[in-house]
Amino acid sequence: MKIPLTIKLLFLVVLAAIIALVVWNEYQRFLHQPVNLIEDDTIFTIYPGDNISKVSQRLYESGLSPVPSVYLDIYARMQGNAQQIKAGEYRVEADATLPDLLNLFISGKVVQYSITIVEGMTAKQLFEKVQTHPKIKKTLPELNNETVREALSIENERVEGLFLPETYHFPANTTDVQFLSRAYHNMQDQLENSWQLMTEELPYDSAYEVLIMASIIEKESAIPEERPEIAGVFVRRLDKGMRLQTDPTVIYGMGDSYDGNIRKKDLQTDTPYNTYTRFGLPPTPICLPSKESIEAAMNPAEGNSLYFVAGAENGGHVFSDNLEDHNRAVRKYWKNKQITQ
Repeated sequence: MKIPLTIKLLFLVVLAAIIALVVWNEYQRFLHQPVNLIEDDTIFTIYPGDNISKVSQRLYESGLSPVPSVYLDIYARMQGNAQQIKAGEYRVEADATLPDLLNLFISGKVVQYSITIVEGMTAKQLFEKVQTHPKIKKTLPELNNETVREALSIENERVEGLFLPETYHFPANTTDVQFLSRAYHNMQDQLENSWQLMTEELPYDSAYEVLIMASIIEKESAIPEERPEIAGVFVRRLDKGMRLQTDPTVIYGMGDSYDGNIRKKDLQTDTPYNTYTRFGLPPTPICLPSKESIEAAMNPAEGNSLYFVAGAENGGHVFSDNLEDHNRAVRKYWKNKQITQ
């Protein structure tokens, strides 16, 4: 029996409607169903050179995509932004849909990692931090004074002190050179800005000497508020032709031989950094100083004090105008220390 044409057409219409409904439901699922998170903190990586097809396929193969990879591929091309995805690591949120992920990949808002350069740490300690960070890409065989100096084209013979302490955020695969370059140029900017405040009353011949002074202030400051007063002591001692006589410079000059204790013979052993045996500033900074210590070096507190020793009730130092008062403060410090031991 021959099937009437109208029935055939009706069948095709119904079939088309069913197919359209299935496609519509899948499309709605694509638009609104969250991705399948295997764990709470899921990171998805787009590698350099990946296109939308590769990304879609890996999303599906990893189990994140609730629908076949072709859906995201077609959607991105229809939106006209398939070429705009950016390489990097992306954190996938629990309620994110595939269109949300596409927008995320286009935005370039990659996962940020961080390294904190702590004020007072040395360049050697910084290099160890950078070299051991799992998300920093190593391009130098070793981070040391010579390799870093050459990589960053630094003119100074020593790189100590030349990286600004603060917390730096960066994406995965940032290179060691890129990270250190950023910290180096931040310090250069800070020094350039501070040098604008230079006056005839200050005893510095260059911004580098400011950095050296700031590094000493950093290591001597028990509490932040003392920085300007400590700076004032050192500036006055330089103006009077006195030796700085500061222990942190001696310790730095001792290098790896320092065991946590400084002895009389250490103070008497001459090194370029021994400010008990030598006049003026040491040849280089002794640590990475903070912005606050640089500002203190450029803005020393006025006064008459020439000495200081630990022992103040607030955890800071006792400042003295003359040697007699200073020796008295030193004796009190040691007496109190013996009582507490």
